[in-house]
Amino acid sequence: MKASELDVYRKALLEEKERLSSALENLQTENPGVDDEEGPELGSLDEPHLAEAGSLTLDREIDYTLEEAAHEHLKEIEVALERIEQGTYGLCSSCGAKIAPERLEAVPWASLCIDCKRREERG
Repeated sequence: MKASELDVYRKALLEEKERLSSALENLQTENPGVDDEEGPELGSLDEPHLAEAGSLTLDREIDYTLEEAAHEHLKEIEVALERIEQGTYGLCSSCGAKIAPERLEAVPWASLCIDCKRREERG
């Protein structure tokens, strides 16, 4: 892959990394305790209405899920950036084939070609 192409993918990866980092920071600022599992406990509320308790639990679960997904996505981006440095970016980590440019444009952190990704998803 040409250096100019790698620069385009590197830039896209770094922009996505910045966007995710900002989103995580915002999540943790607006919902303190999501990262460290602190915050008000249901039992510490003054006899919450059952619906309020359920809503609080659902909100926490959504926040945990969003944070976990963002951290996982950041790991994928870091691995892709490492592959650029190692010279293996754009090659399927399963079969070694080139990953289609269209796939890399849509998902610059992709580590599998579309065929291997489909096989992975089918189990």
